[in-house]
Amino acid sequence: MNDFSTRFPKVGDEPTHDSLAEAELTAIQDEIALLAGPLEERRTDMPRRVRFECDMNAVPLPLEVANPTYASTLKRWFDAAVALVAIVVLLPVLAGVALAIKLCDRGPILFVQNRTGYLGKRFRLYKFRTMVVNAEELKKSLQAQNIHGDSSPDFKLRDDPRITRIGGFLRRTSLDELPNLFNVVRGEMALVGPRPTSFDAGTYSMRHLPRLAVRPGLTGLWQTSGRANIGFDQRSDLDISYIRRMSFIFDLSLIIRTIKAIRKGDGAM
Repeated sequence: MNDFSTRFPKVGDEPTHDSLAEAELTAIQDEIALLAGPLEERRTDMPRRVRFECDMNAVPLPLEVANPTYASTLKRWFDAAVALVAIVVLLPVLAGVALAIKLCDRGPILFVQNRTGYLGKRFRLYKFRTMVVNAEELKKSLQAQNIHGDSSPDFKLRDDPRITRIGGFLRRTSLDELPNLFNVVRGEMALVGPRPTSFDAGTYSMRHLPRLAVRPGLTGLWQTSGRANIGFDQRSDLDISYIRRMSFIFDLSLIIRTIKAIRKGDGAM
C-alpha cells in the first residue's frame, strides 16, 4: 500500500485513488467513442470524414465559420444573383442551343447526372447533352483509352467518339455548361469552386477529401491553370489551394480568366 493510502485510508464505499483514475479513463473513453461513433459509421459518414481530413491537413471549412464571412454568407447570395441574371440575359442562347441539340439527333436536350458536391453529398447536375444518347453504356468499352489511365476514376478521352457534331462546338465554347447556372441558383453549386465529380466520394483517397470543403463550382483554379489533362491528384491539389486562398477578389479574378479563356476557345469552364 502506498503512502497516500496509509495516511488517508479508504472510508466505507469511497473509491480508491486507483479506481478513481480508472473511472475517469473509462469516462473519457466512453465520451470519445460517443463522439466518434461506431467504426462502420465513421467509414460511411462522409461529412465527418471530410471534416477530419480538413482538420488534419489544415484546410479551412469556409461554410462552417460561425462569424459571417464572404465564403460563408456573401458568396452564396452573390453567386445566386449573378447566376439568375445570367439565365435571364442568356435565355435566347439557351433556347437556340436547345433547338440545335433537338434537331441534331432528336434526343434529350439536357444531360442530367448525379455529381459529388459539398461534404460528399450527391446532387443532380444539369448540362446540355453533347454526346450520343447511349454514351454511358459505351464508357466501359472505352475505359482502356482513358488518358488518365484505365484505373483512374477521372475519365477523359482524346477525340471522344461519343461526342455529337453539335456537342463538339458546345464543349469548345463551354455552352454545354450553361444549365449549371440553375444548380448555382438552387445552392448546389457556386460560380467558382472545385468541379463536381461524376464518381462518388467513396472512391476518393484521403488526400482528395478536403476538396469537398466548399460547394463545387462552374469554374475554378484547375480549369484556368492551363493544365486540363493533369491527373486527379494534381487537380485536387489545385482545388485545395483554391479553398485556402478563397476570397471575393480571387473569385472575381478566376471568373475574368474563365471569360478570357472561353473567348479564346479554350473552353475552361
